[in-house]
Amino acid sequence: MRYRSTEITALHLGSYASHVLLCESVSDALVPLTTSGEDRQIDLIVADRNTAPLIPTAVSHPLVVLPAGEEAKQISVLEDLLESMVAAGLRRDSVVAAVGGGAITDVVACAGSLYLRGIDTILVPTTLLGMVDAAIGGKTGIDFGGFKNIVGTFAPAREVRIAPDFLSSLSDREFRSGLAEVIKAALLGDDRLLTILEEQADAVVRRERPVLEEVISRAVAVKAAVVQDDFTEQGKRAFLNLGHTFGHALEATAGLGALTHGEAVAWGIARAAAAAEHEGIGNPAWGDRTRAVLRRYGYDVSPCPAGVDPDEVIAAMQFDKKRRRQGLSFVVQTGPQRTETRILARETLLHILKEHEGDDR
Repeated sequence: MRYRSTEITALHLGSYASHVLLCESVSDALVPLTTSGEDRQIDLIVADRNTAPLIPTAVSHPLVVLPAGEEAKQISVLEDLLESMVAAGLRRDSVVAAVGGGAITDVVACAGSLYLRGIDTILVPTTLLGMVDAAIGGKTGIDFGGFKNIVGTFAPAREVRIAPDFLSSLSDREFRSGLAEVIKAALLGDDRLLTILEEQADAVVRRERPVLEEVISRAVAVKAAVVQDDFTEQGKRAFLNLGHTFGHALEATAGLGALTHGEAVAWGIARAAAAAEHEGIGNPAWGDRTRAVLRRYGYDVSPCPAGVDPDEVIAAMQFDKKRRRQGLSFVVQTGPQRTETRILARETLLHILKEHEGDDR
């Protein structure tokens, strides 16, 4: 390879291979922007207003700059990006690179999957959320009709290049948004990662490089193992939605952008723990440990945030993309790394959104 990196994992998704690389520096992630395995240059770079200045001046590829955050995940932005790809004359063998957080990697990967029925993408996530979740596993998406990720495709990136140095520029709130997905990965499949999050929280919050590299690598490995077994979410990939059905509904109710994705998901994980306990299937000790690690990083684990109507949260759930004919499926945990899906009645939802069941222990 032409840059200093270590491969964390390679996901073999259908006929595609997606390589996840840990890069030693930002420069190693961005210069030169050529693909691994063969000499194919990047034909177009897409960044947002915040990440475009991070691209070294030595990179001379055409650049498209999109709005930052959820504003980028609109159908009008997707249309503008596709028009830019046409104007750049991209071919079936072209490569487009995304440099940004989860919103940018989501919309660029979506555009890449649609243009000419699919061209290769390279994702360079600049946020912790993007590094451990959004850029991994081949899901693409945009928001539509006020609902998050309701339109999208399955299209794995050719490469995901992770440079932990990007994280030094994040605000504390944005960094914590990504930590929620790290906690989720630990709960789903890596008790050692959970122990690190519990026992080395100060080092994690300080963003110390050695612990960050281990935390990121372990979280990526959990997601990769699940995704590789169930690329198009027909079975256990749904477990990665732990906390998300609750969280997405809260985001929609509060207004997209009012909460970070991680804040909403962390709250949703706590609600899922309360649901399992209310249904009589959740191990209370595991629920306590789950809430404790969420509190350790400052997340809200209350039944419903102040000013949010539980009935509106439940109404928003009816638009969740995971709904089925038999009802809305929620991911819950019965104990350490023991996860399942369950249809929850409206009465259960109302109870755990209005009562303090388990949350004050």
